[in-house]
Amino acid sequence: MDVLRFFRKAKFSTGELTRVRRILRPNGTTMLLPYDQFVEHDCRHLDGKSDSGNPYYICELAKEAGFNGVVFHYGLSARYWPSTEGEVPLIVKINGKTSIPPDDEALSVHTSWVEDAVRLGAAGVGYTMYYGSPAQDRDLPQLAAVRRECERFGMPLIIWAYPRGSAINAKGGRDSSYALESAARLATEMGATIIKSNLPADKPELADNPKVPEYYRKVEKEILAISDPLERKYVRAKRVVEAAQGIPVLFSGGSEKSDEEVLANAKAAVRAGCFGFIIGRNMWKRKLEDAKRIAAIIEQALDSE
Repeated sequence: MDVLRFFRKAKFSTGELTRVRRILRPNGTTMLLPYDQFVEHDCRHLDGKSDSGNPYYICELAKEAGFNGVVFHYGLSARYWPSTEGEVPLIVKINGKTSIPPDDEALSVHTSWVEDAVRLGAAGVGYTMYYGSPAQDRDLPQLAAVRRECERFGMPLIIWAYPRGSAINAKGGRDSSYALESAARLATEMGATIIKSNLPADKPELADNPKVPEYYRKVEKEILAISDPLERKYVRAKRVVEAAQGIPVLFSGGSEKSDEEVLANAKAAVRAGCFGFIIGRNMWKRKLEDAKRIAAIIEQALDSE
């Protein structure tokens, strides 16, 4: 099987592909373990059943569960990731925000730089782009500068394509198909190597929201008319993948879910043609053995694609 099959529909540099290969499974998919949430969500995640506050636990989980990479901000990348001795590839998250200010004008600012990731030996960098935020006049130029540095160093750029802000809230919310498809397309336009997206949710209220474009009101009604909830998940995931126009899409695990919901989402996303998964809280807030069990089932889903 072509290990680079998800990277054949667009042009990628030799440097990008050389580093991308480090995070690929034999069939060309990937499964990443993100741990940027303590910047984004404060310390609320200490309430789990695992040693969730300990970066060494994340490194251990990544190795034992067979993850293809971990995502850390700079401090953890420099101080804790070396314990893996390069066994698990590193993605450095280079921007972030705290949960203290409201999301009305969401903006994720630099916490480190592309050059830091290069020096650390990273396989890629992660950047959160807030689609639809009133702060886009600062966000998009910042992202353009990051993309330019990634091109200079041959570094893969993974864009967290996240709808946020007061205008998005008025138009159906951050988890609608309208918002997430549009965010994925903007990430493509901004030069992403890989796009991280959430799986859209059912939004009955969006179908009659006059602030939403007529096209997407019609789309929402058509999807809601599908009686099988698993089929609706598949259709929504497929539309996000198609919106990215050949740029590989990773789906996030999102907020904490039951085992059944994590696996249902994974199956729908794999069927829709996703590149893989980037699942954090739904892994590292579980005990090690439970997380390894869930990871193994998701890996099976990826391998059956």
